[in-house]
Amino acid sequence: MRRASLTFVAGLAVLLAASQAQAHAMLDRSEPKVGNKVAAPPREVTLWFTQKLEPAFSRITVTNATGDRVDTGKTRVSGSQMSVSLRAGGAGTYRVNWHVLSTDSHTTEGDFSFQVGD
Repeated sequence: MRRASLTFVAGLAVLLAASQAQAHAMLDRSEPKVGNKVAAPPREVTLWFTQKLEPAFSRITVTNATGDRVDTGKTRVSGSQMSVSLRAGGAGTYRVNWHVLSTDSHTTEGDFSFQVGD
């Protein structure tokens, strides 16, 4: 009896964890790709998420190797995709920071980098 109860509780915990993991918009892919190296600075950064996003509460910021912001500050959201245009920022490491609110009211955020130059 005790073993059956423990098995039930463990199974329930796994199900709850799985349903909570699905309740957040997670980064699915990006362009430029996470950690990728590109020859020239991209004109924009685009991110795709696992859920639809709330445009008013979702944003991307991008900084260049010297820490200067190179995004235009005008994040565009369409469904589960989010983009921001970039100004020229030179070679080096670019850092992308994102914060999103999914349509089910959960927030997530994260960051990644990519390289520009030879």
